[in-house]
Amino acid sequence: MQKTKLGISVGLLGAAVYFSCLFGGYTPVFLLAGYVLLFEENEWLKKAAVKAVALMVTIGVLITVIGLIPDVLGWLSDFLLIFDVYFSATTVNNIFNSVIGVIDIARTVFFLILGLKALNQGTITVPVVDNLINKYMA
Repeated sequence: MQKTKLGISVGLLGAAVYFSCLFGGYTPVFLLAGYVLLFEENEWLKKAAVKAVALMVTIGVLITVIGLIPDVLGWLSDFLLIFDVYFSATTVNNIFNSVIGVIDIARTVFFLILGLKALNQGTITVPVVDNLINKYMA
């Protein structure tokens, strides 16, 4: 099994990058990915680090955009009250909050599976992300 410059296996460092997406937040992921891209030579590890960052940012943007919809509806409700028009967005807000919850659960399961697969230097194919990584990291 190939080792990194830190002395741990390549798969373990790849798993650490994916697991830091779950438990650490953006700072540890960017630090680990930056280390991998600057100092490690293994191509699989570099692609795994970029994939973890890309997926984390993509899912974060998706959750943020979906989270804006209830905020906009709340603003619209407040605006319509100026004209004595009552508009309740409670049901719609609950639906979008449920969607965000489902995405968050899916994100957790997805990164757990990616992290476990990374221990053996495996991965799950995400077509759009993998195609972009292969195109720009060649």
